[in-house]
Amino acid sequence: MGNANEEQAHASQPDPALVRELSAALSLPLRDWRPLAGGRSNRVWRSDDVVLKQVLPDTGTPLFPNDPRAEVAALRALSPLLVPQLLAEGAGWFAYAHVPGRAWTNDPGPVARLLAEVHATPAPKGMRLLPMGGQAIAEQARGFGATGLPECPVIDDPGPTCRALVHGDPVPANIVVAAEGLRLIDWQCPGLGDPVDDLALFLSPAMQVLYRGRPLTAEEGAAFLDAYPNRTTVERYLRLAPLLGWRIAAHCALRAARGDQGYAEALRLQLA
Repeated sequence: MGNANEEQAHASQPDPALVRELSAALSLPLRDWRPLAGGRSNRVWRSDDVVLKQVLPDTGTPLFPNDPRAEVAALRALSPLLVPQLLAEGAGWFAYAHVPGRAWTNDPGPVARLLAEVHATPAPKGMRLLPMGGQAIAEQARGFGATGLPECPVIDDPGPTCRALVHGDPVPANIVVAAEGLRLIDWQCPGLGDPVDDLALFLSPAMQVLYRGRPLTAEEGAAFLDAYPNRTTVERYLRLAPLLGWRIAAHCALRAARGDQGYAEALRLQLA
């Protein structure tokens, strides 16, 4: 075995065979890879303007599955106006064009409008069906098996009559502020369902502190909801917010029980 520094250096680089496969697919001599931070479920590197994602098995959770086929389908269907351009794909990996910019940190209005545009976009075929309505959401959340939480709220709401494309993970680290506007990355858990899921995840204190370092202020949350153009969706979100928040808390409790750093504090904020 090599020493710890050698093992860390090897882990910071993609597999050479994978690089050769990608280089052949793009007819580019790709080198000088550097790891990208932010993802918690996969390994991501960048070489020049190419981003390579290697999918790690068994890293999904009930709320956030890790489906590379869904991500590839979303990139293919939505590129390049809302997402990065898909460049190549293979077994257990895919590559897309790097989007110059920074992770979102402030001004929630454009995020609300971006999500509304996603929700109005025809979905690719084969997307998973997400639970909709108070009863189905509660059944899913209770199924996480989280313990030590307050009782799950009971909310009588049937959900929307039509399903929409939902990103499934619109946290700050997945929203890139680019010169052309905002772009959404990390599409490994999209689905067909109720847009309130995305609203709840973006507004979540837990997700904001995990990926931005601080929750939204009351003013930022209000500005986000004011900017989202579909008022019916906003009204339904406000009815379902206690249940949607409880589902996120159940996810945090599950991750905290597995020893994932940061989720215990995120859980406290989510329940506050």
